Amino acid sequence: MSSVAGRVRHLDAQVDQISLVPLTLADEGESDSEETILARPCPSEAVSKVDALSSPRVQELLRISKSLSTTSSSRSLLSPQKICRLLQQSRIADGPGAVTTRDRSGKQHFEREIEWYVVGKATIQTYGVILSTLLDQIIPLSDDIWYWEEVLASYSYSTLYTIQTSPIRAWTWTEGIYVSSRTRLRQLRMASAGGVDARSLGNSVLQRWRRFYSIVRVSIEERTIGDLPRRVLSPVALCRGQARQKCVQLRRLREMIASALGVIIGEGLDFEVSDEAAKSEMAEKSHEWKDVLERSVSLMDMVLRGVLTLDTPTAEFEEQVFASVSTDPELSVNMEDVNEPERPAVLARRLMELLDLALPQHVAATKRLVVENGRPSPLIRYWLPAGLLLISSSTILRLLVNHRSDILNWVADLGTTMRDFWFNWVIEPAKRIIGTIRHDSNSEIAIMSRESLKADRDSLERMVVDFALDNPHLATGSSSLNDAQISEVRAKVKEGDVTPVLKAYEKDLRRPFVGAVKGDLVRALLIQVQKTKVDLEVAISGIDALLKSQELVFGFVGLTPGILVLVATVRYLRTLRGGRKGLRRSQRAERIVRVLRKIDRILMEAGAVENKLLSYQHHGLLLCEVHVLRELAHGLLPKDVEKEFIQDLDDVVNLKGTHVQHMALERIRWAYSRWWS
Repeated sequence: MSSVAGRVRHLDAQVDQISLVPLTLADEGESDSEETILARPCPSEAVSKVDALSSPRVQELLRISKSLSTTSSSRSLLSPQKICRLLQQSRIADGPGAVTTRDRSGKQHFEREIEWYVVGKATIQTYGVILSTLLDQIIPLSDDIWYWEEVLASYSYSTLYTIQTSPIRAWTWTEGIYVSSRTRLRQLRMASAGGVDARSLGNSVLQRWRRFYSIVRVSIEERTIGDLPRRVLSPVALCRGQARQKCVQLRRLREMIASALGVIIGEGLDFEVSDEAAKSEMAEKSHEWKDVLERSVSLMDMVLRGVLTLDTPTAEFEEQVFASVSTDPELSVNMEDVNEPERPAVLARRLMELLDLALPQHVAATKRLVVENGRPSPLIRYWLPAGLLLISSSTILRLLVNHRSDILNWVADLGTTMRDFWFNWVIEPAKRIIGTIRHDSNSEIAIMSRESLKADRDSLERMVVDFALDNPHLATGSSSLNDAQISEVRAKVKEGDVTPVLKAYEKDLRRPFVGAVKGDLVRALLIQVQKTKVDLEVAISGIDALLKSQELVFGFVGLTPGILVLVATVRYLRTLRGGRKGLRRSQRAERIVRVLRKIDRILMEAGAVENKLLSYQHHGLLLCEVHVLRELAHGLLPKDVEKEFIQDLDDVVNLKGTHVQHMALERIRWAYSRWWS
């Protein structure tokens, strides 16, 4: 909910309290004041509330008032067209004579109070529409002012702006020469038609061409001589002067709109009723709130009429507005013969005129000023690169056509690469991880085959046993081996002990050639090769077991690169998408800090003296920045913290003295900085 919507809802609740108090007290047995008793209709003309509410006219007015209430929909503010349409449906602007159902004075009084209630609701909606319109107009002006300041701050930007606007200046110069030449040619024809030296003018084509050329040359010379600044100053200096003038105009417009905001919020619809006010206090205010409505509508009308007079100082503009409101002939206090039943009709007609004529005219005039003094259109700013792109478009198109097959292959390869990356680095590692969790045998990590070690170990065992059977004296020192001894040899081989083979190897190694020919040197050597192979496989099986114990870890390691690339791509795409939809979180945080700085500057410019109040202009600027800050902070803060943040913002806006506002600003800085730091 924006600051304007919050204020409109607050005022709507106050109107509900103030305007309905006389109607509720009319049927209560409370002790009333003398003025209240005298204001009531006499008993012979009194009509009960039930009879009044049963009137079709009252039912229609109550329905319209409900449509004008801020609680009628999720949106607090209605459009100007809908407000006017509801006022037309109420027929309040037609006057009391237009409704023929009023047959008794008591009912007339009740209906008149309901009419005031409807007009009050419409006034509050109009108040919100005007505030929202002024805020929407003043906020973009900062960007345009910043653009001109950038142009003026750098000679390079000034030169670029000169190049960008050169076609407009050339067109203006050519148009001036054309208008001047056409005027001279028309005067020459009038002189020829009047018979003034008609023969000397000549009728041949060559003479006409010479005459036309002389006219154009004289027009160019006169325009060149008359345009003294263009002859003295360079084009860049002229453009800097134009930029400076436009920047000044935009600043004046911003100050005037800020002053208008401050005047409307500070002086408009000030009922001076608290939420905890008693019924007696609200009954006293019920005699004054109608005058407040009239003055507020007059104030909004006068503000819209004079807010675009940029040559008027803001202080003088404020004085003129207050003077015009005090002497407004449509106010009941300035009328000699006040017709009480006509007051709602006059106010309704003025509201409709304000919404139908004054507000659209103000919006159109403001748009014209912004177009004249704002930053150039995108067509002017980017005509040079667009022109270069247009000139080179044929070359670019020819290159694209000539390399069409390469481009298509590149696109196809890109798609294939993305698909292979997705399946090979995301899907397959994920499948392996799932298989590992489920103990899928196909997904287990294995450096060597499962039966390789067993087969090699059994082969080594058979080799050593056969060698021991052939050479029993090397194994046990006896001439033969029994079953127990053979089993013992097998057991030792399983433990890695091949002592019989090593003894034969050591014996034959003393005489290698004889051992190789007659002995068992070669056989022992080959058995040791098999032993080395078995030892190597045992070591590898240990590594294999270690890998199997950490198989899930390796699975996640294999999945990590694909996930990282995927997350980085998704975040980049989300960044691009967020750039289109609005500011990213970091950018919003940076803008919040800048807005807080602007608020501090506004309070410093207004004066840091204790209990000093802001001017209407500074109050309007402050409201604008607070509105922007509230929109930026929405979504960054938790909901419960955002409520406290809005309360502190209200303390910054409330006119309790710049010292109190500075304290509220400092409280915002240290209390909520963690969400945008």
